[in-house]
Amino acid sequence: MTSDTATFEQRVLFLDRHDKLNVLRGIQHGIEREGLRVSADGSLSQASHPAALGSALTHACITTDFSESLLEFITPPDISVKTTLGQLSDIHTHVYLQIDEEEIWPLSMPCFVGDEDDIVLAHYGTSNVGKMKHVYRVGLKNRYGSMMQAISGVHFNFSLPSSFWPVWCEMHDQEVSQDVISDSYFALIRNYRRMCWIIPYLYGASPAICSSFLHGRTSSYEFKTLGKGTSYLPYATSLRMSDLGYTNSDQSSLDICYNSLHSYVKSVRQAIQTPSDQYADIPAGENGHYQQLNANVLQIENELYSPIRPKQIAQSGEKPTDALSSRGVEYIEVRALDLDPYSTIGVNETQVYFLDVFLMYCLLKPSAPMSQAEYKQTEDNLTAVVLRGREPELTLAMDEQSMTLTDWAHAMFTQMSPIAQVLDKANGTTHYSAALAFELQKIDDPDLTPSGKMLNTMMANDEDNSYFGKRLAKQHKQQLLARDYVHYTQADFDTMRLSSLSQQSEIEAQDTVDFATYLQTYFNYQYADAMES
Repeated sequence: MTSDTATFEQRVLFLDRHDKLNVLRGIQHGIEREGLRVSADGSLSQASHPAALGSALTHACITTDFSESLLEFITPPDISVKTTLGQLSDIHTHVYLQIDEEEIWPLSMPCFVGDEDDIVLAHYGTSNVGKMKHVYRVGLKNRYGSMMQAISGVHFNFSLPSSFWPVWCEMHDQEVSQDVISDSYFALIRNYRRMCWIIPYLYGASPAICSSFLHGRTSSYEFKTLGKGTSYLPYATSLRMSDLGYTNSDQSSLDICYNSLHSYVKSVRQAIQTPSDQYADIPAGENGHYQQLNANVLQIENELYSPIRPKQIAQSGEKPTDALSSRGVEYIEVRALDLDPYSTIGVNETQVYFLDVFLMYCLLKPSAPMSQAEYKQTEDNLTAVVLRGREPELTLAMDEQSMTLTDWAHAMFTQMSPIAQVLDKANGTTHYSAALAFELQKIDDPDLTPSGKMLNTMMANDEDNSYFGKRLAKQHKQQLLARDYVHYTQADFDTMRLSSLSQQSEIEAQDTVDFATYLQTYFNYQYADAMES
């Protein structure tokens, strides 16, 4: 059986063999949850990142994203779903013990923001790396506006254990190598791009936004109004994933290729190194004045907005593409998830089990190279679902044909069912099949989706999303403060805080060059590897 002839069914059956099942026990997960700090009245916090939480630059599990008020909680990779979610709950509980009267906004789209300048950009100290992180955010503000950067989401990290790859290569008559592993992850990524419309349908939770989010912005969408200041689209699932949110139209011309590690790295680096006429007038170090890191299409690789990314753990000062080209793909990062407003931690257990099944489906399903025309088709399908996903009889494009969302989803769930059964057998559980059955109900009844539930509740109460969000935020805070730590202790968090402050001080003391020289070195340095020859 070769990689060209192994069918989906053959791959599933091969893994279902008793002597192969154990390799499916070591799938690792990590979660990064973002959330805005808000005052009790639901307004955006103007306070700096709390000192009691340590250094946002170096803390092991608590940092900030775009703004001082946008928290980000990070769990280490672990094979246990319960452990990962328990650690995330502990982090939330600890943070709530430190932020007094403030709450964490439970929705992906921000609460009321009177002015973009109310969003205080994140600071990371006086080191060159800290300054770079801050200036990058200044550049984002100048390029896209602060409102877009105040949006919150969940990033889901997924990796297969090292023991999996010999079995995978045996299945395809290949020798184990990092190149094969990277190629396999990119095959997964291509299939994810083809089918990731299912993610906002199942988990999109931003069908409505505060009208303040639209101030000063043009939109072709025919919004309806609700309450005193909420704008919504009747069938939307995830406005966060629309061009009002993270999916930015300014990047639509980028020709990012996911057919191989080499083509991906090359296309991303090209975007980083290509000057942009659009951003040429924004100061980028002239006379020491930094309003962006540079005037290129992308300042750095993180500026590329994508619903999924290949990842490799970067060393200090190492660019993500350098890490990838040097050591290959270590894990993938799913970035299409809205916050679950009904969960105290923004994500739920059933969701994680489903994502395991779906990502294994993306890996096991044969994945041909993707043309730019097909890539455009996947983008169009994703846009259709984020704006109209619950619309009856919505059709999506599949190759040269069209298919209703419901029919395509049912076909996917049918193929995912044996994968869930294999994962259940390998792990001695029924969680995977149960998760699949639970999510299938949403396909047949759109009112069961988070977006449907949210909008129906707000319309029944004629209430703004701000009232909806404030009510849930208070409930979440009460529940998180009423629980005890399970995986961490207060002493653990105290140690992490002190360690982070010490690490930041060390980094600041070790700087030996000025900021301009640091940036020049960062952007000029390249690994001397065969991919660039």
